[in-house]
Amino acid sequence: MPGESGPGLRRDAIGLREVLFQSITAMAPAAAVAASIPSGAAFAGGSLPLSVLVALVACLFTASCVAELARRLPAAGSVATYSAQGLHPAVGFLVGWGYVFVEALVPALLLLQLGFTTAGTLHQEWAGYPAALWWPWSLAGAVVIALAGFYGVRASARLGTVLGVFEVLVLLVFAVLLIVRAGDANTLSVFGTSHTAHGYTGVGGVFAGSVYTVLAFSGFEAAAPLAEETRDPRRTMRRAVLGAALAIGLFYVLTTYAMSVYFGPDRFAGFGVSGASSWEGVARASFGLFWVLLFLAVVNSTIANANACANVSTRTAFALGRAGVFPRPFARIHPRHRSPVTGVAAQFAVAVAAVLGLGLAYGPETAFALLATVIVTVVIGVYIVVNLACAGYFLRRRRDLFRPVPHLLFPVLGIAAFVPALLTAAGIPAFDFVSRLAPPVSYAGPVVGGWMLAGAVVLAVLVRRHPGRLAETGRIHLDGPALPSTGAGASGATGPQRTDSAAGEGVTVAGTTDETGELPA
Repeated sequence: MPGESGPGLRRDAIGLREVLFQSITAMAPAAAVAASIPSGAAFAGGSLPLSVLVALVACLFTASCVAELARRLPAAGSVATYSAQGLHPAVGFLVGWGYVFVEALVPALLLLQLGFTTAGTLHQEWAGYPAALWWPWSLAGAVVIALAGFYGVRASARLGTVLGVFEVLVLLVFAVLLIVRAGDANTLSVFGTSHTAHGYTGVGGVFAGSVYTVLAFSGFEAAAPLAEETRDPRRTMRRAVLGAALAIGLFYVLTTYAMSVYFGPDRFAGFGVSGASSWEGVARASFGLFWVLLFLAVVNSTIANANACANVSTRTAFALGRAGVFPRPFARIHPRHRSPVTGVAAQFAVAVAAVLGLGLAYGPETAFALLATVIVTVVIGVYIVVNLACAGYFLRRRRDLFRPVPHLLFPVLGIAAFVPALLTAAGIPAFDFVSRLAPPVSYAGPVVGGWMLAGAVVLAVLVRRHPGRLAETGRIHLDGPALPSTGAGASGATGPQRTDSAAGEGVTVAGTTDETGELPA
């Protein structure tokens, strides 16, 4: 098979539990609750629980689209494969090019947070520990993630499951304690608009809060790249993606409600990510040593998220290397552990270089903000394209399965939900609550533009010299041994095949079947 060296990924290695927590940990629930969602309080105030609920509904539209595509197109290429099949192989390549780039940067982002969170807390407890000594913790985390990735999907998925269970349980227990302590202050009024922040009254404040809150949901699709290593992937992927988005969304609603009623809805606009008016501040002031568990949950969340996103980046790079649109060595698999070793090594190198290079140059917090802006901007762009791909796939290729609500209405609503979030993340002041980005965070735009321009150049070379490799980005490797040599120039041995050419693109997909085992029309 073009681009593949040695054995493939380990088939049937993991099940629903592991891939569910792959998506859950990629959403970093503890870190999101403590450091991401509170940013919406400046606009929604004590009505932030309603903003989170709105964001949950909005994200479920896109999660439904991803789940539908994952069900029909189980592939390590995930969003790249979906876009190649639903829109065009060139779009699939560009989506994969951008997605593997930002997912490779996510571990660096989380390792920076691991470093400055741990160093800052140690300095606060013991003044003799220098707050600037953050980088050893980041490097230690990078080693842990690299080892988990090297030993294969079972090791990394089980690590993610254990870490994910811990962080969710700690925050759930804390939320219950807050609700109990709140007593008569418990009220459903936080699901209305009466507690929004000054200057952002009514629905406008709730909407502004939801735009910032929706960013906490990114990562729900992270189960999809493990499709080729999962038992019964057509069923499992769909349940994992939707299950993670719904479960963690409800978790966000519960924890935000608990803190809002405990802290006080009418003064919740002053709630933030640090100091007395924060999750750690409340835990320190009111719950004794429980803050230590909260601190460990946040640290745990950074490692779990980095581990999950390392799985995403290495599998996506593997799929692109196997297709021949990425360097061939990325398709190499360890003969024993069946892990994409080149991707794991590259992921480790990128993480360490970004952590030390940006962290030492700008400081870990500023480097974190820069990387977060790059990552969120591209990931939300990918979500928008995948919504389009869902509509395109079922309208153009699988009209026999087309249903107007999940395959047309939900993609439109998903796009509508993420466009404001994209503008906010990029610092484009389309709304009065969006702030322009200042240097060096504003460098995120040129970084993204430069990377995608490089991708366009590579795409042009592929179209001219290797058009068949683009067709490979839409191939479903679980369903057949090879591609035929047809209009798109794909090559390989013969086997169960069909040609998807509804749009005249000559995209060839090997043996794609639905749950009944029948070849699609």
